[in-house]
Amino acid sequence: MAKHDDDNHANQLNPNNDAYWESRGWDERPEDWEDRLNDPDEYSLFPPVER
Repeated sequence: MAKHDDDNHANQLNPNNDAYWESRGWDERPEDWEDRLNDPDEYSLFPPVER
């Protein structure tokens, strides 16, 4: 695996990084990202679905 691929993989596993949130459907890291991680029963890690 190339270094770029390794870095991208690591970034997608790091909730402090935009790539983590983008890989889960967000446009960017939400302002309340720490709340979302600390209280998954209250917050979703995935963006709201528009219907």
